[in-house]
This record gives sequence, C-alpha cells and structure tokens, in this order.
Amino acid sequence: MEKMEKKKVIIGIICVLICELLFGFSNIFTKRITNLISPVTLLSWRFILAFIVLNLCVCLRIIKLNIKGKSIKPLLMIAIFQPILYFIGETFGIQFTTASESGTFIACIPIVTLICSALILKEKPNKWQIIGISITAIGIMCIVLIKGMEASFHPIGYFMLFLGVLSYSLYAVFSQKAADFTDIDKTYVMIALGAVFFTLIALIENGRAGTINDFILLPITNIDFLVAILYLGIGSSVLAFLLYNIAISHMGTNKTASFAGISTIVAILAGVIILNEPFSFGQLIGTVLVIGGVYIANINVDKCINSIDSTNEDILENEEII
Repeated sequence: MEKMEKKKVIIGIICVLICELLFGFSNIFTKRITNLISPVTLLSWRFILAFIVLNLCVCLRIIKLNIKGKSIKPLLMIAIFQPILYFIGETFGIQFTTASESGTFIACIPIVTLICSALILKEKPNKWQIIGISITAIGIMCIVLIKGMEASFHPIGYFMLFLGVLSYSLYAVFSQKAADFTDIDKTYVMIALGAVFFTLIALIENGRAGTINDFILLPITNIDFLVAILYLGIGSSVLAFLLYNIAISHMGTNKTASFAGISTIVAILAGVIILNEPFSFGQLIGTVLVIGGVYIANINVDKCINSIDSTNEDILENEEII
C-alpha cells in the first residue's frame, strides 16, 4: 500500500513538473504574438485548436470520455474557474497594472490555494507546506521585483488579478473534489467551454472592428501566430491541463500548488536563453528560494525524523549487544 502511494506521488511530481515547464515556455510564445494580435483572438484560437485535437483523439480512440449519463455540473464549475475566469482576470489584470504588480499577485496563488483547500476540502496544510509555499512566494516576488517595483494604483486591475488568483485556486480545489470524473473528462470540458466562450468574445470583438475574415484566416496568413497557437493549444492547454489534473488527483491540491513557482523560473531561463534577456544575482537568489520552497513543501520531515530516530535506536541496540 505504501509503495502504491509513493508511486502515485512520483507520477504526480513528474506530471506537475512537465506542466510547469510547458507553462513557463508559453510566456515566450505569448509575448511574441500579443504585441500584434488581440489577447482574446489568441485565446480563442488556442482553445479552438485544443478542442479539435482532443476530439481527434476521442475519434481515434486514443482517449476515452466517461461523462455519459453523469451530471457534468462539477466539471462546468471547474471550467468556469479555469480557463474562463482565470484568463479574464489574468489578461485584464496584466493590461491595467504593471509587470511587477501582476507578478506579485500571481505569486500568491499557492498561498490562496492553501486557504481555499483548508476552507472547502477541510485539508489543513502541515507547517512544512506553509513554510515551503511561503518561501516559494517570496522567491517569486524577489524575481519579479528585482527589476524595480512600479505601482499603477489601478483598482480594477488589482480586482482582476485577485479574480485570476482566486479562480486558479478554486479550480485546483474543485478539480480534486470532482473525484468521480477522470482527468481526461475534466480537461475535455475545460477546453470545450474555453473554446466556446473565448470564440464568442473574439467574434464580437472582430465583428465590431470589421475584421471577421482576418480572424478566420489568421492561422493561414500569419505563420508566427500558427506556431504560437500550436504550442499554446496542444502544449499549454491539452497537455498542461491534463497533467495538472493528474497531479492534483495523485498528490492533492496543496502539494501540486507548491510547484507553481517552477514555471516562473522556466520563463526566466527561457528569456535568458532564447530572448537574450539579462540574468541578475537577485534573480539567482529568487530561483534558489523557489526551488528550496518547493522542496520544503514536499518533504515529509516527520517521517525523516522518525527514520533517523529509529536508525539511532538500532545503532544503540547493536552497541549494547557488542
């Protein structure tokens, strides 16, 4: 039984690490394309492509849905929080505030997730999870603020960022709560609702601007946009959401949330390697704090102490025998 639990945790850790890696690299593709393309248009095509890929997988029997005859209300709840409310909050929050402010808010996701988990799932985090996640959040803030803290004092921007943080946390909690559904079921409904919602908004936006034809032909006429939605749709949506849902079902909400800072580190390293962005000593300190915080949040210190105590007892017994 203990071996099975260990195996589940290892699978969960691998899944969340790959997921955060995918999320980290997504910043590169988003940065390159949102200077020219509306964020709503990008979100629409991202989820359209993800939905097409998922349905192809269903048709080819690569994946199997198990929602027939079940009430999908729990899945709709998950999908409302992520991707709909999260991306609304993140997109407009970043638009109305500075990069340092938005980064600071997003760094609070693991902490808010701990609170939501304790209130809704009645899962009280242990002291090491609290310490580890707090260190991770401080590390992310160090990385974000090293470039200088700028304040926008924009109430709507702050509200939207808070909405994004809360939505992400509630998504993680309700994903764990919906244990009757498979990770594929959760991912499918999330992608489907995202495709419908953001495409409706994009059609309204492009309809008002008179650019419906441009919107429809965009993946064909703009190769950079096509590359971006291929990565964001397949990598950062289908694969990343599926892996995150698997991680939650294997490790629980609190442990999975503790890995959130890894995507920030990946984004920075990707910026340094691909975009030739500078990497400062302060960012190095922040990176060390994030990794250290993730480690502390996930080690079973009490078990380690018990193991050391039992080893010492064995040594003492052997000495007495000798």
